[in-house]
Amino acid sequence: MPELDFAAPRLFVDAALAEGVRIELERNQSNYLGNVLRLSAGESILVFNGRDGEWQAQIDGRKRPDTLMIVARTRPQDRLPDIGYVFAPLKHARLDYMVQKAVEMGASALQPVLTRHTQVSRVNVERMRANVIEAAEQCGILSLAEVAEPVALDRFLDRRGTSRLLVFCDEAAEIGNPIEALQRGLAAADGIDVLIGPEGGFAEEERALLLRQPRTLRLSLGPRILRADTAGVAALALVQSTLGDWRGSA
Repeated sequence: MPELDFAAPRLFVDAALAEGVRIELERNQSNYLGNVLRLSAGESILVFNGRDGEWQAQIDGRKRPDTLMIVARTRPQDRLPDIGYVFAPLKHARLDYMVQKAVEMGASALQPVLTRHTQVSRVNVERMRANVIEAAEQCGILSLAEVAEPVALDRFLDRRGTSRLLVFCDEAAEIGNPIEALQRGLAAADGIDVLIGPEGGFAEEERALLLRQPRTLRLSLGPRILRADTAGVAALALVQSTLGDWRGSA
C-alpha cells in the first residue's frame, strides 16, 4: 500500500489532472482553502478526481486562492472492490453517517432501496454524493463510490445481475458465525451486494422474495439487534475481511 500523506489537505476537483494543468477553483473551494484552512499562494495541497490518481498542487492567487497548478502525481489511481451497499435509507444525520462509513469501508456503489418499513419517503441524492466526496477527501480514498437514485426493493432485485452474490443481512436468520458463513458460502467472482434493511426489519413477503433470489447468502449479524447504520458497518467489515480487499493482494 502506498504511503499516505495525512498532513496535507486533500481536495476533490472535477477536472482532468496532469502535470502543468491549471485549474480554476470554485467559490466554495476557494473559501475552504483560504478562510477555513488559512492557506495562501505558494502552499501545496493534494487533489484527486476519482479517475487520474492523486496529485500535488500549488495554490495560486493574490487576495485569496483562485487557481491550482498541478505539479506531480503522488499516487496512481486505484480501483475499489466490486461491493455494492444496498440499504433502506435513514433520516438526516444518520443517513450522512451511513454514507460516510460505507465509503470508508470501501463500497464502490451505494443503492438506496425502499421497503415496506422504510421510514424515509424522499432521499437527497446530491447530499449523499457530497458525503461520498467528503469522506474520500478525509480518508485518502482515490475512487468515488457511485450513488444511485432510490428504487423499490422489488425493482432493484428485478434488474440486478443474477451472477452477483447477494449478502442478505437478516435479523430473523438463525444465529451463527458470520465469518464462517461467508467463507463457506458462494463465490463472489462477479461482485457482491450487501443488503441492509430498515429499522423495522423486512416484511415477510420481502424476506420470501429475497430468499428466492439466486446466489443469496442469508447472514446473521449476531445475537443483538443492531441499528441499521451499525449493521451496515458490521456487515461491510465482515465482507471486506472475508471476500474483499482487506485480505491483501494474495
